[in-house]
Amino acid sequence: MDMMAMVSTMLAAQQGALQSNISATLMKQNADAEKSTVLTLLGAGQPSLANVGPGVGGNLNIAA
Repeated sequence: MDMMAMVSTMLAAQQGALQSNISATLMKQNADAEKSTVLTLLGAGQPSLANVGPGVGGNLNIAA
């Protein structure tokens, strides 16, 4: 293999590695965005009365 072919092969390998890294970064960002959207739709992080003790909220006036 002559010198130019070897240099060309090395440059192509580096370019492929760079493209793979960029692709992985973009996929992670998209996954994080989707996760955020799903959590927003599910209402994660909002307070819930599911795990409170008995009687909490029993005197709530809902007539107003």
